[in-house]
Amino acid sequence: MPYEWSSPPPHDQPQWSLSLWPYRSLLRRDFVLFMGGTATLIALPLLVVLGSAVLWGLLPFFILAFSGLWFALNASYRRGAVLEELTVDDQTAHLTRHNPRGPRQDWEANRYWVSVHLHPKGGPVENYITLRGGDREVEIGSFLDASERLALYDDLKRAMRG
Repeated sequence: MPYEWSSPPPHDQPQWSLSLWPYRSLLRRDFVLFMGGTATLIALPLLVVLGSAVLWGLLPFFILAFSGLWFALNASYRRGAVLEELTVDDQTAHLTRHNPRGPRQDWEANRYWVSVHLHPKGGPVENYITLRGGDREVEIGSFLDASERLALYDDLKRAMRG
């Protein structure tokens, strides 16, 4: 699961934290291997025309394809660099969202007034989870898939009760 508890729920202690991040199917070390393999496979046909003028006609397309793939994968990594941290102690619940490009977003409410809500339909995503407390309602884990949000909802309900 792309989230991690400071201690497994249900929580017996009054203080705990939860960290959430988007799922990554291609890790950074695998990215290097993938790009190396792609460069090798694209460069193989260039070996046939090595030393001829045709190489200079095909080389720009090789460079364009390789750099386009590199740029697209790096842009995906930058957009997915989201981290949400929920910290709950005996008095307050504090949610911090670290956005990839933009300001950090903070939300804080009295722990005893915080409620967890699941919106199966009608939200921006299926099984949309929000925390309501104080005068605001904030989303949590919108980048998770639908089944992960359901599991997170159950975990959050149990943890907020404890």
